[in-house]
Amino acid sequence: MRQGEGEAISTVEQAIDLISVVKEIHGLSSQELNKLLRDSENFTIHFVTEKGLDVKIDVEKLAGFLPLHLIAVLVSSDRDEALLRYLLCGIRILHSLCELAPRHTKLEQILLDDVKVSEQLIDLVFYVLIVLNDYRQDIHDSGPVPVLLSALVACSFYLLTGCISSQWQDLALVMVAHPKVDMFMDVACRAIHLVVRFLQNKLSVQHIEICVKSSSTTESMVNYLCQQCEASLQFLQLLCQQKPFRERLLKNKELCGKGGILFLAQSILKLHAPDFAESSAIVAALSRLKAKVLSILLHLCEAESISYLDEVASSPASLDLAKSVAFEVLELLKTGLSKNPKHLSASSDRTYPMGLLQLNAMRLADIFSDDSNFRSYITVYFTEFLSAIFSLSHGDFLSMWCSADLPVREEDATLYYEVFAAAGWALDSVSSSDLSNTSNLEFTFIPNSNMSQASYVHQRTSLFVKIIANLDCFIPNICEEQERNLFLHKFLGCLLMDPSKLLPSYAFITGPQKASAVQKNLRSLLSHAESLIPTFLNMEDLQLLRVFFDNLQLLMNPSEFEENRVQDDRSLGGCSSPLLRREPPNLNNRNGNLKEEMSENSAFQEEHFYVRNSHMDQADGVTRRDMMDDKDKSITPSGLKEIDRDVQNVETSGSDTSSTKGKNAVDKLAERQRENADVREDEKVETVQTEEKHRRKRKRTIMNDEQVTIMERALLDEPEMQRNTTLIQSWADKLSHHGSEVTCSQLRNWLNNRKARLARLSKDARPPPEPDNAFAGKQGGPQQGHSLRAPDSPGQETTPSNTRGTRSMSRMNTSENPVAPEFVDYGAAEFVQCKPGQFIVLVDGRGQEIGKGKVHQVQGKWWGKSLEESGSCVVDVVDLKADRWVKLPYPSESTGTSFEDAEKKLGVMRVMWDSNKIFMLRPQ
Repeated sequence: MRQGEGEAISTVEQAIDLISVVKEIHGLSSQELNKLLRDSENFTIHFVTEKGLDVKIDVEKLAGFLPLHLIAVLVSSDRDEALLRYLLCGIRILHSLCELAPRHTKLEQILLDDVKVSEQLIDLVFYVLIVLNDYRQDIHDSGPVPVLLSALVACSFYLLTGCISSQWQDLALVMVAHPKVDMFMDVACRAIHLVVRFLQNKLSVQHIEICVKSSSTTESMVNYLCQQCEASLQFLQLLCQQKPFRERLLKNKELCGKGGILFLAQSILKLHAPDFAESSAIVAALSRLKAKVLSILLHLCEAESISYLDEVASSPASLDLAKSVAFEVLELLKTGLSKNPKHLSASSDRTYPMGLLQLNAMRLADIFSDDSNFRSYITVYFTEFLSAIFSLSHGDFLSMWCSADLPVREEDATLYYEVFAAAGWALDSVSSSDLSNTSNLEFTFIPNSNMSQASYVHQRTSLFVKIIANLDCFIPNICEEQERNLFLHKFLGCLLMDPSKLLPSYAFITGPQKASAVQKNLRSLLSHAESLIPTFLNMEDLQLLRVFFDNLQLLMNPSEFEENRVQDDRSLGGCSSPLLRREPPNLNNRNGNLKEEMSENSAFQEEHFYVRNSHMDQADGVTRRDMMDDKDKSITPSGLKEIDRDVQNVETSGSDTSSTKGKNAVDKLAERQRENADVREDEKVETVQTEEKHRRKRKRTIMNDEQVTIMERALLDEPEMQRNTTLIQSWADKLSHHGSEVTCSQLRNWLNNRKARLARLSKDARPPPEPDNAFAGKQGGPQQGHSLRAPDSPGQETTPSNTRGTRSMSRMNTSENPVAPEFVDYGAAEFVQCKPGQFIVLVDGRGQEIGKGKVHQVQGKWWGKSLEESGSCVVDVVDLKADRWVKLPYPSESTGTSFEDAEKKLGVMRVMWDSNKIFMLRPQ
């Protein structure tokens, strides 16, 4: 016999021996193995099999050969039940040996210190996950495959904690450093998704099986699948809590850019078990599953380096998928909040932790509602439920949102997964024809949070306030124009609906008293929210809620809530048009201390607004907030709420009659508001204090004008800054010296939203508007002109719309010879009241043309100077006719003393100019 043949035969014999050893000793726990090793000589244990055979096993050789042996079996065997069973036995033994390693030096040297064996263990896990994905055709298998595969996925994951480290931060570092980490992430998520689908199938067909088998048998199987699914998902969740793993995951295009994580989340959020509603173990397990997958999404959304939602929004398919996940999140919230805690009762003697499902769902709703890609979607599908909450009786509303105590609170916990027990249950269940002889498997739960009851309740209320603030906030430079007033009008329309179907376990106020009940609830929420500052809420959120309340008071008409009109105003697709007062509220009587105003019969603190000139807007409606445009813009006491013209664009439905009625009422209200504003102007009411003049903005517009200008200049040199965390942190530190503190996360969000806005502008670019629009005027002869080009979209010509003001569109580089819309000669220009985004011509004191440009800002302060008091506005010069060294009418060391100096300091030729020396240009 040749030497090679002899080695081959020896290898085959060794493999056969290993196979028999694996099948014989996998049932020995680590405690039993440890006892045998203590009694052994030369690390060789004596073991008597069930058949009475005395077997000697060299544990040292077993530990060294078993990982590679299992890989070989995995590669060479058929994809059948036998392979799954054998792999599960092998991994069960490996895990027991890893548990023993710290107690035995030889095992520790082999399994933990030997780099080669450690690599084989990691490769084994990788290959197992890859092979398991070949079992997708067995989704509807009612045999042993789902049980074995579910256990094998979870046991493979937790084998890594045994052979690498039980500390998740250490494990994350090792996994990220592995050259096949991206493949691991991909196959791991696919394997978990497969397990979820097995569970989903079991839940969908169990009602058939329950008629044939005993209910306890079916319940035991479903409960086991839930446990394995939770253990696998928990492994991914705990890794995502570690920054290195999370940031590497965000760079995975399959999982983040193409929606792999979202597919997994969607499948889990759709899990339902109505036939097991009485099983507290299964109900709690499904709740924890959903809470954990929401936690994964939260970690990704809150990552510092890359914006997960921007990655998701990079393709229409993944954006649609994200919206479907957002819909499931909202449905979870509706289901959870519709249950009255006072009416809940325990279904069994033992209670299980449910996970922070409701709190995580509210956190995600807060993030979605604060993102420009999702705000309208959240508004359309969640406003009716929000309106129902505010329609509650005052007692129920207070106990739900304004109390420091709830009868029931969520508890988060980590499943302490035991590989040996989990694998054993699966092997026993597939070997037994009757599961009733198999005892239920129970795992220990380790409480995660030390959050107090009061802290939980306050977080819940603060998130509720933030969601409303996000939805009601309108930022012209970021939000789409059709989003203006979308939430306010839809909320008003939804108040006409019957809320009892959405919150069946609560009491409501109906009829004419409903309007006052809603206002009373809002007033109480405002008072309670004030007590949550600054620990749980910031002042900005409170102010936005306050403005929403004031808008609501202005528009609500109690007579619209008559019982016999509720059904007439309902529509399947949405809500009817706004409910409007016949007379605007008396603003003069609304002042005083906030806490006093929160009392039941007092009016609320006055909010000051302004009205646009009537000839600037043809169809007016009540605005949500142009006051968010700049926090330094002043608000005069004579002002009222801005009138918006896009009520017809709100994504609501209703009868033509109610819509027409609402619009006419808005027009009447607008006319009265303008008359009142003129009267107050004639009376020359004193200006309010400086701190009351500052306009409020959402988090992503936290920077002042100076900070924005600094960033615009920096982006000229670093257009892809949002992908450089170090650079973002550096600029965040610099910006904090020029105004309010700007964190790295806030700056990153600002950069990502700016980029998304520019991309949206490029996509929505339209040709120059026809003469019958806002530029309408006398026709003139054609003339060669200039075009505007978005700075981050070279080569794409865009024509700015007068309905959307964008800061980035005004950052123009004249050296690129930009081409603007066709302009007429100076003589064809008209003097008008300026609006941001309009194209104008500048003249000097003698009426000589200085140049052409675009209006950037017309109200508030610019670098400390009040535009209203100086009678000026800020413009971006596109085509300068005068010399570049000509002195500016408002010279400043910060903004420049000449046109050339302004361009050097700001990166764009942006200057203050007297409003009476500005004329609007008309296109041809």
